[in-house]
Amino acid sequence: MNKLNAPYGLSLNPTSGVLYVVDRPNQRIMSYTNGTNTSTLLFGQNGAGLANTQLNNPTGLLFDSLSNSLLIGNTMSNNIIRYTLGASAWTLVVGSINGTAGATSTFLSYTVDMTIDPMGNLYVADRDNHRIQFFLNGQLNGTTIAGITSTSGNNSTTLFQPRSVKLDSQLNLYVADASNHRIQKFLRY
Repeated sequence: MNKLNAPYGLSLNPTSGVLYVVDRPNQRIMSYTNGTNTSTLLFGQNGAGLANTQLNNPTGLLFDSLSNSLLIGNTMSNNIIRYTLGASAWTLVVGSINGTAGATSTFLSYTVDMTIDPMGNLYVADRDNHRIQFFLNGQLNGTTIAGITSTSGNNSTTLFQPRSVKLDSQLNLYVADASNHRIQKFLRY
C-alpha cells in the first residue's frame, strides 16, 4: 500500500498536516499523516473509468479547506471533480460528466491543474485547448482568461499546453506554459 507508481499531484491540508497524493497509474488518491511515511487509501483504486467511484488518470489536486474536500483534475475524463473527505463518490465541478472533450465554454480537454481564489472561483489549466478557463463559484459555464481557445502559440496572448496555474496574494495568475518552456504572469482578472 505504501508504494506509489508515478505520483503526480499533491496537496497539503494546512490544519491537520495531512498530505494528499495522486497515484495516477493506480487511479487513486493516497493520504499521509504528518510525520509518517505510511499511506492510507483515501479514494479510488477502482480502475480507470467514468463512474463517480472511479478516477480516470487524475493529475492535479487541491485541498479546499472551506468544503473539507479535494478538487481533482480528472484528466482523461476532461473534468474537475470534488471528493469530499469521507464520501464514497465524487461530484462534478466543471467539464463533462461523461468524459467528452470539447472547446466550448462548458467543456474542457485534458484538464491537468486548477486553483481557487478566496471567493471560491475556479481557474483551470485546460491543456489541450491551450487556455486557462475561469469559472465563477458554482457555475458550469467558463470564460477564457488566458490563451486563445484551440490555438497554440508563443506570443504574449497565446499558450501552448498549459500545465499548472497558481494565484499570488494579489490574485495575479501564474501559468506554467509547458510546451513554450516558460512561466506566464497575468495581472489580476
